[in-house]
Amino acid sequence: MQALLDVILPVFLVIGFGYVAVWRGWFSQAGVDGLTKFSQNFAIPCLLFTAIARLDLGQSFDWRLLVSFYTGSLAGFVLGMFGARYLFGRDWEDSVVIGFCCLFSNSVLLGLALTERAYGAGALEANFAIIAVHSPFCYGIGISVMEIVRAKGQAGIGTAKRVLKAMFSNALIIGIGAGFIVNFSGVTLPGVFNDALDLMVRAALPAAIFGMGGVLASYKAEGDFRIVLYACLISLVVHPAITRSLGVALSLPVEPTRSAVLTAAMAPGVNAYIFASMYGRATRVAATTVLVATALTILTAWVWLSFLP
Repeated sequence: MQALLDVILPVFLVIGFGYVAVWRGWFSQAGVDGLTKFSQNFAIPCLLFTAIARLDLGQSFDWRLLVSFYTGSLAGFVLGMFGARYLFGRDWEDSVVIGFCCLFSNSVLLGLALTERAYGAGALEANFAIIAVHSPFCYGIGISVMEIVRAKGQAGIGTAKRVLKAMFSNALIIGIGAGFIVNFSGVTLPGVFNDALDLMVRAALPAAIFGMGGVLASYKAEGDFRIVLYACLISLVVHPAITRSLGVALSLPVEPTRSAVLTAAMAPGVNAYIFASMYGRATRVAATTVLVATALTILTAWVWLSFLP
């Protein structure tokens, strides 16, 4: 119960403030759009840039961490896609979108915020190692499979171009890539530039999670709730369960195991809805899954925290 009060509720109260502010008309949808654009295109890329630039890559990029997390992530995509197709009778394009909902954890807005509150800022190195390959991995799989499905199984140069364009026009990936360049090159940034980045970083998570609440206020809970609950089960239970089991089997140290499991236990992010909107498929299911899973994360994250050492 103490973890629920001290770690989880403060984060979700900020999300709730954003939700109520938009729902009651105290904060306009245009304001939410501007805040979201600021956080997603500027503040969070600055956060990821500074984190990667300052990261001890040799220590943080433990293959056991990435195998544990991304095996669970990939299993979620496969279960979501084939479950949607064969258990719920959705067509293949809808099924890829639903699989993407089970693939893409909200690793930044929720994962970073909850891990920091639970274990402190020093525990975030493993989170940043996961985040460094999260968008490329998830968008790479989602877009590749969707384009193959739409091309009736025939992938080609056009598919590769679409994947690369979608990935490298993403501000988060640009921030991560720039961070790697600085890290590998050993360049020392001027102090005044670092101070400016730190100011942006301090605004990133509060602005982002308040804006997330505003975005959720525009979603409507509708569609096939059976498939929504199925996607929530995979995202909030199956993915972290696989991650924890592999972490234990591979003797992953306690600190990265915490980060991996807690990140895996996060609801699908708004990127799941963005992906659905890109293709105009299963948008109601994606929006409802994000909304319902985010609410359920209040309880499921509490349960997973109680299982972590």
